[in-house]
Amino acid sequence: MDDPAESICHAEASLHDGLPDERIVRETVGLLKGFADATRLKILCLLRDQEVCVHEIVEALDVSQSAVSHQLRTLRNARLVRSRREGRHVYYRLADAHVEEMLDNALSHGEESA
Repeated sequence: MDDPAESICHAEASLHDGLPDERIVRETVGLLKGFADATRLKILCLLRDQEVCVHEIVEALDVSQSAVSHQLRTLRNARLVRSRREGRHVYYRLADAHVEEMLDNALSHGEESA
């Protein structure tokens, strides 16, 4: 007798067709890595509604300047934040509305699980 699970597992459409291009996969993994650290997530939360200077981030999180700089570099590489320099100060903000939406959704989902 045929196993009903077998007929489900052999769908006519190839599962491969549903996969994104490898370049998109790499970019998306890099993007998600930006969210995958407690300090980076806190930085993103600080930038949620405003532009913030690096020294303010250091103060708010009570971590070293070098630790914040390292995390900001990761966030920039993931294209989650943008920066601008004004004299000796560097200000950061979320890169765009997509990042804010992702952050809001991630936090909302985290609240549901708590």
